[in-house]
Amino acid sequence: MAIDRALMFVGAHPDDESFGPGGTLAKYAADGVRVVYVCATRGEAGESERPEASAAGSLGARRWEELRRAAEALGLAEVIYLGYRDSGMAGARDNQHPGALIAAPLDRVAQDVVAAIRRVRPHVVMTFDAIGGYHHPDHIAIHRATVRAFHEAGRAEVAPGLGAPWAPAKLYFWVPARTRLRIAVGAMRLVGRDPTRYGRNRDIDLTRITAVDFPIHARIRLSGRAIARKQAAGACHRSQTAAPRAARRMVATLARCIGSTDLFTLAHPQPRDGLHENDLFEGVTPAKDFS
Repeated sequence: MAIDRALMFVGAHPDDESFGPGGTLAKYAADGVRVVYVCATRGEAGESERPEASAAGSLGARRWEELRRAAEALGLAEVIYLGYRDSGMAGARDNQHPGALIAAPLDRVAQDVVAAIRRVRPHVVMTFDAIGGYHHPDHIAIHRATVRAFHEAGRAEVAPGLGAPWAPAKLYFWVPARTRLRIAVGAMRLVGRDPTRYGRNRDIDLTRITAVDFPIHARIRLSGRAIARKQAAGACHRSQTAAPRAARRMVATLARCIGSTDLFTLAHPQPRDGLHENDLFEGVTPAKDFS
């Protein structure tokens, strides 16, 4: 019955799919689920050491091509671009670009996600947690838009011109693991490094991430094959993995913290007390019963 199922991840940038829940995306794609990535931007504000990719337009084109290759590595059925521009980290000059994701009205972004949901007709939708994983403004913006779209996509009176209503069964937030990250923060302090000023631009506060806990309702154990596909997808994002040493360390730290299990908070339907799932499609009726 898995071939009748569809899973959609809504993210902000090329590489979110690989460095985020890539193992889970690869697992379900290998199981025959139709897996689609809806990506808000082309990642124009990402870091790169390569001179030919220094211009935002060139970097955006390069990163989108990297995403195409990563999608193949993960086994994704489709990648959908929402048409916004990378906003960069909080306080960056890119925040002020008129096309930046964070500059767009929430209603507009939500309607774009509604259109994607109605076209793909997923049973399960996933996006970032409420702090965007590590307080990235674009991640938070797409989280808010996806939550709104999830609840509006099935309402016929909402944006009737965007396709036939479709109400996905479940909404999850991908949550980076905290335990190993807290260990890493402690280790940094022991060697005299400041975990509140992490990354190339010292604009990531790891302690702000570890200070926030989210309930975990689903744990997806990743097989060696899924992890290998995730790693292959991550390697496709050369413009980012070839970034300055501090950025590479950040990626490596986050990867180690994620480990071989992806963690998720169930946002809808309301989880019962003590819920512990090992399958995001638990309780989901096959697609043929939805029509």
